[in-house]
Formats: sequence, C-alpha cells, structure tokens
Amino acid sequence: MANQCSISLSAGEAAALEKKLAKTAGFCRAERAYTSFCFEKQDVNVAFYPKKGRLLIQGKGTEDFLENVLLLTPDTAAPAMGKTLPALVDTTPHFGVDESGKGDYFGPLVIAGVYSDEKTAHALMKLGCRDSKQIADDARIIAIADKIKKVPGVAWEVVCIGPARYNELYAEIGNLNRLLAWGHARVIAALHEKVPGCPRALSDQFANEWVLKKALGQRHIPVQLEQRTKAESDVAVAAASILARARFVQWMKQTSEAAQCPLPLGCAPHVTKAARQFVEKHGAERLRDVAKLHFKVTQQVVK
Repeated sequence: MANQCSISLSAGEAAALEKKLAKTAGFCRAERAYTSFCFEKQDVNVAFYPKKGRLLIQGKGTEDFLENVLLLTPDTAAPAMGKTLPALVDTTPHFGVDESGKGDYFGPLVIAGVYSDEKTAHALMKLGCRDSKQIADDARIIAIADKIKKVPGVAWEVVCIGPARYNELYAEIGNLNRLLAWGHARVIAALHEKVPGCPRALSDQFANEWVLKKALGQRHIPVQLEQRTKAESDVAVAAASILARARFVQWMKQTSEAAQCPLPLGCAPHVTKAARQFVEKHGAERLRDVAKLHFKVTQQVVK
C-alpha cells in the first residue's frame, strides 16, 4: 500500500467525513490552501479539495485510515492514486433492500434486506460486499451470502417469490413496480420486527418513488424511506443484493436440474429458444412454474 491516496468524494460525503474527523480522537484541524478542511494525525494527514472533489490522504497511516476510518478493505483501496474508490461507508443504523431476478424471464423474483450499523458495516466490507452484479462467480456469491448471515449483529430477510406465485401476484396487482414495492415493504416490515429501533431504510430508486412509500405506509412501519440511484454502493444494500442473488442462482440451478432443461438468464433470443425446448418437454401449462408469463417471450413461445 502506498503512503498516498486520492479519492473522489461528493460534497455530502465530504461534509460527513469532516464531521466524523472533528469527533475522532487524535485528529487536529490544520490549514492548507485550496481545501475546505484539513486534519492531521501523528502518521497521516487528510485534506479535501472541493474544486476537484478530491480527498488526499498522505503519510504512513494511509492504509490504516482507509481501513478504519473510511472502512475500505485493502483490495478495494488498491487502485493507484487518482482513481475513484468506493464512497464512504454509511455506518449509521439502516436497512438496505435490493432484488434479483426482476429482468429474467426464468426464475423467481427475490427481494432481500440487511440491517447494518457502526458495528457491522466494517465486517460486511471485509467480506467483500459490493453490488452482486460485479461478482461474476456464482459460487463466490453463495459463499459471501453464507458469511453475511453469520456476522454478529446483522439482521437479514430474504423473500423468494417463485414463478407460480409471481404470476398470481402479477395478475392480481397488474404492475411490476407495485409488485416490487409490495415485496420491498414486506422485507422492510420483517426487518423492522427484528430491529424495531432502526430509523431508516434505503433502496434503489423506483420509477415512481411514491409506489414504495405507499406500500410501506400501508403497513404502518415507522421507518424513514430513502431511495436513490446506484444504492448498491451502500454496504447494507450491497449485502442485500448478494443475499438476493445467491437465493436466485440456487433456485435456478435446482430447478434446471429437476426439469432437465437449461434455464438461461435474461430475456434475449437464446432464452426464447430455451423456453420452446421447455414447452416441448413439459408442455406449455408448466411454463407458469418456471417463468414470468407477462414477458413477451411467452407470446413468442405459446401461440
């Protein structure tokens, strides 16, 4: 690890870090030109340059600062100076919620949630929690998911809506966003029972943010809801995305083996081909048990 590192921060992240360092023992404010704040410690100094949005960390304590203050693991902090590293880890108590399978014709819709706080955020980062789409190896996804569930202080919930139930709900609700909101609200409600004092929940941005707010309000859960794009950068949401993906790939593997038919991901032409093979082998009426029927693939396969 080099004794110098540069990280991109938003204005909000910089303000949060300044507040944190002002309360952290050993750090003293210092003056430096062109910075909005500068702090020094025995073996490290930290300065934020607002014009470029860069945090400059220098000194022998750089690695320790990255791991114990910014909560970045050595492998995520490894990029050369000047490259953008992950955002500051949110260590405040909150639920993170994410889903898997939404855009796949075959398979369930899985929604997962994870509770994280100051005690658990660092542990989740050390496990390598990041957006599950950045982890190509299914075996690694499953391994990390198992470890997440064993972290002391972490509460988690996974709701797997199999295709048969999914098709019933979609016919009843008639809208994917509302179905997603129903699932997210169910997960948040379950987490709230496990950690009733948690004040906040974070999820990816819905196309219509009021859909999820309404679904959560109907359950009368006193949790402040936040939605934002790329929410998977948050460690709790990232952990939730891994739990959801792990359950999804396990379902796909087990069901594919049982059906003795390939069930590929996505909804591209090769998926349509696989759906035709499934219908030839098991009949069109069995599609409801393995696929989301409202996708256009169904119309192409069953005429």
